[in-house]
Amino acid sequence: MTVGLEFDQLQSSADALRRSISNRLMYGVGKDAVTARPQDWLHAAALAVRDRLVQRWMVTTRRQYDQDAKRVYYLSMEFLIGRTFSNALLALGIYDQMKEALADVGIDMESLIDLEPDAALGNGGLGRLAACFLDSMATLGIPGFGYGIRYDYGMFRQRIVNGEQVEAPDYWLHAGNPWEFPRPEVQYPVHFGGRTVQRDDHVEWIDTQHVNAMAYDTVIPGYATDATNTLRLWSARADEELDLSAFNKGDYQGAVETRNESENVSRLLYPDDSTMAGRELRLRQEYFFVSATMQDLIRRYLRTHSTFGRFSEKVAVHLNDTHPVLAIPELLRLLVDVHHLPWAEAMGHIRRVFSYTNHTLMPEALETWDLELLARLLPRHLQIIFDINAAFLTEASDQGAHDLDLIRRISLVDEFGHRRVRMAYLAIVASHTVNGVSKLHSQLMQRDIFADFARLYPERFTNVTNGITPRRWLAQANPPLARLIDESVGTNWRRDLLELRGLRNLRGDAAFEAAFHAAKRCNKVRLVQRLTQRTGIAFDPDALFDMQVKRIHEYKRQLLNVLHVIVRYNRIRENPQSDWVPRVVLFAGKAASAYRMAKTIIKLINDVAEKVNSDPAVGGRLKVVFVPNYGVSVAELMIPAADLSEQISTAGTEASGTGNMKLALNGALTIGTLDGANIEIGESVGPEHIFIFGHTSDQVDALRASGYRPRQIYEDNAELRTALDQIRTGFFSPGDPARFLDIFHSLVDWGDHYLVMADFAAFIAAQEEVDRRFVDVAGWTASAIENVAGVGQFSSDRAISEYASDIWRVKPLDMG
Repeated sequence: MTVGLEFDQLQSSADALRRSISNRLMYGVGKDAVTARPQDWLHAAALAVRDRLVQRWMVTTRRQYDQDAKRVYYLSMEFLIGRTFSNALLALGIYDQMKEALADVGIDMESLIDLEPDAALGNGGLGRLAACFLDSMATLGIPGFGYGIRYDYGMFRQRIVNGEQVEAPDYWLHAGNPWEFPRPEVQYPVHFGGRTVQRDDHVEWIDTQHVNAMAYDTVIPGYATDATNTLRLWSARADEELDLSAFNKGDYQGAVETRNESENVSRLLYPDDSTMAGRELRLRQEYFFVSATMQDLIRRYLRTHSTFGRFSEKVAVHLNDTHPVLAIPELLRLLVDVHHLPWAEAMGHIRRVFSYTNHTLMPEALETWDLELLARLLPRHLQIIFDINAAFLTEASDQGAHDLDLIRRISLVDEFGHRRVRMAYLAIVASHTVNGVSKLHSQLMQRDIFADFARLYPERFTNVTNGITPRRWLAQANPPLARLIDESVGTNWRRDLLELRGLRNLRGDAAFEAAFHAAKRCNKVRLVQRLTQRTGIAFDPDALFDMQVKRIHEYKRQLLNVLHVIVRYNRIRENPQSDWVPRVVLFAGKAASAYRMAKTIIKLINDVAEKVNSDPAVGGRLKVVFVPNYGVSVAELMIPAADLSEQISTAGTEASGTGNMKLALNGALTIGTLDGANIEIGESVGPEHIFIFGHTSDQVDALRASGYRPRQIYEDNAELRTALDQIRTGFFSPGDPARFLDIFHSLVDWGDHYLVMADFAAFIAAQEEVDRRFVDVAGWTASAIENVAGVGQFSSDRAISEYASDIWRVKPLDMG
């Protein structure tokens, strides 16, 4: 018997929102206007917005079942979704109404927005890309789920103490999370350890320990549509909360030891894997979330289908990098061992269901797992991987791959030295499509790291250049520019970013260019005010704001940027009367907690900043600022204020980048190598509106092959030598002269793996051209406008459209 429910049809006027907030404050938070703190008001307002999202969510879910839609399951270890409140308001089109409703009860909405913590579920580009893709999938009506882990402690909170990175736990759930729906009824056992036995014609995995995976759901709204999707995150739960026998004996710690050990699986994003315990926990995390996800999608499929005949017609699983690749043997295990499908039929589904995005060109960054660890934790999965490998090598041999060296190169098990499973290879062999994330990356991926597979399966490889959501990265992050664009070309660019091309019709329009320049300056003033409060460093908003905001890593070459800062500093000291272009160089980013060189680079940046900023001879002509705890909210503050975007990785190392797209979309000019999506950005905006320098990827290969000698460059370039000697001798660290010796030697004596020295002279020349261009305010503004107008193709909507049509073969829902 179906019971008809009666519930309020919520309106979105300011009056209706005010009433909803009042109800939620009273009945959801348990406070009244007298006792409510600002955090309580935020919680109540968020619940009022969530109620309105739920209406759309229910409609979308019914449509998916009514239309028997094929669903996309997007698996990622990271979802860097940032703040949800303002994003949801914009998606629902009720930003102004909510602002008015809160003002009516004496609450400033902008202050509330600043109280919301970032959901710390990711580290950098990988997680933010996943978040942008969920936004676009919902906006385009692509039915799907994002799946990941509900980390209690996300990426650490970064503090800078005496110039050094100090990691502190980021318990982003400390005030609760009003956006999520706990689903205690949705739990799956995830098994570890044990052994396998052959029972007649099937294998059983027995004597295991297990932890339960419990679901938490968050609504992902599409922009200006009733379509929504779901982000389902798994939290680890022990099978038994308390060992009562141990507790009654007074062993209070032992009574909860099993629970704590089980729940550690979802405790922390990216545990330090420099130890065996850390690597084991990382493997447990990866298997934990893919096992729960595969069980969940099978349950959902069987809700409306009695057999697996149409499984691969209704399910698409996308692997965002190698972290979720264990989903392949896990789904095979479930189909063969639990649902008793024949191996060949199950393997056929696997190859039609899975697709894989590669995010790195560096072989050392491709994930592998030690066979002994896999055998101990996941013995059944290791057997399945061996079976897949045997079938694959037989297939390769049938296609003519008889060369023993080739067989060793392509085997899923690396037999050279310590035996390890190559997860990227497993993803390629078991997926129907493998994509890179920029044109150059996809070309190099097939030419270099996966060349053998590209020859065997050329039809599997393709490219989908990354994208970003314009709703978050322009409409939300940059209101002054968004308003100007609305007035100039209309509002539809939020759904079709190519509409920004219309800005080209305003070339030479003095009033528009002045308004554009004023919007940029407004963002710069806002950033100055915030950073002056946080760092105590004041700087001129009319200076050139030069930004490198990204993860701290040697291949991203923050060191090249620092060397330019030092050379610029030395030049100013030598010629203080010259007409220097004022510049503020801003760095932001986190170093992995176990990455010693990256943390040393942060210390160097801060030591250089202290020296430069305190030197009266420099004055306001050069400032250096390291902004701590970089994340989505900090990015939304910084990126709209940038004049110059530093995208200076060694050519052939950056798969794509998305920070380069965000900065260009907000009117920053790029200085960069021909790497990743920089190439496509240059093609889109024109070579006169971007600063390209340095060796190309082919030249990098040739230079390394010919015998690269960085010490010769050091000896031949006086300015570079002076800067490096200052680093080596403690000029920036007088209390500890040897502090940066490793940096000096890594560049000069230990091979300079990322060719900082080789690109130094070209980088300095490009920076000099930046100075010449910046003093021409009209010309610089025209180039900034051209960058905004030219980056429409880098919308995540475009990327998801390509995934949907070319890889997932899924159609949008009919929401009519």
